[in-house]
Amino acid sequence: MNAVLADCCRTQPTPAIAVVLLGTGVVGGALLKLLDTPAAAPLRLVGAANSRRQQTDPGRLAQRNLREQLRSQGEARDDAALFAALDSSGAPVRAIIDATASSTLAARHATWLAQGYHVVTANKALAGGELAGWRALQAALAQGARYGDAATVGAGLPVLSTLRRLRGCGDCLLTLEGVFSGSLSYLFNQYDGSRPFSALLAEARTLGYTEPDPRSDLSGEDVARKLLILARHAGFALGSDEVEVESLVPPALCEVDTAAFLDRLAELDAPLAERHAQAAARGNVLRFLARLNQRGRARVGLVEVPPTHPAARLYGTDNQFALTTTRYNTQPMVIQGPGAGPEVTAQALLGDVLALV
Repeated sequence: MNAVLADCCRTQPTPAIAVVLLGTGVVGGALLKLLDTPAAAPLRLVGAANSRRQQTDPGRLAQRNLREQLRSQGEARDDAALFAALDSSGAPVRAIIDATASSTLAARHATWLAQGYHVVTANKALAGGELAGWRALQAALAQGARYGDAATVGAGLPVLSTLRRLRGCGDCLLTLEGVFSGSLSYLFNQYDGSRPFSALLAEARTLGYTEPDPRSDLSGEDVARKLLILARHAGFALGSDEVEVESLVPPALCEVDTAAFLDRLAELDAPLAERHAQAAARGNVLRFLARLNQRGRARVGLVEVPPTHPAARLYGTDNQFALTTTRYNTQPMVIQGPGAGPEVTAQALLGDVLALV
């Protein structure tokens, strides 16, 4: 059966878009499922890789258990071979999909763009990292390749596209405020003092709303990267050291390994219970907000807001982005919707790839 499937793959017409997928974790795995739907008909997967192994054989790439296979089978990781598969595909459009959170891979995005490959990514480490990396990305984009980044902020909500369109029409961002983390949104939408915060965090991790190591979410660094991406698209040349970040991780838990951190989640409970009690005494609730003002001051952290505040009325993993601009200044433009989950993030990646045609 596999030989027949491989033969079919070799004889099918040249695809409109040839893609290589880097990262077959939760998001990459969800994307592999989408690639097996009619919506992905213009695409052909010519290579897939996790951090250690890869596959370029058409027959094996077409199998539904590709993600599981790569855990124990496949060639050793070799980007040169992956890109050779792209180059030999004959497709008029060649794209690299980065579904990882690897800063090492993100640092190569500008190089790939300069080589003529389109890059579609959920990886925030370049655009939301050091300012020099952002500038290298913009210089590479000037050479003509395209960068699909809808999955980097809001899990595909039309935030970056809206911001770019407003700026293209001569509008200017004055202030930005919102809840940019689906995991932190879920946690503080649920947290009412009746259950320990650690229990909610363990639940969110089981549901796949947090990173495997929840400190990636609780540190505020992920939110800070998203704020930097938005600010830079709005024309603020902010460095990563110019965002004030409040971490929810106690200092004693910052350096321990992931297993030890998960064993000590209860140490989060007392400080957050105290913050919640203080807010409740004033009739307020806690939300983890990102804020940018027109002077370029940026901050992310835990904030008390009244029940009438827009962020107090979120549900589940909702993200919310409130943009005040020179033309939307009476009241902000608000973009809101689910901001976490592998399916919506994978859909954002697929949408950016299809937009390349």
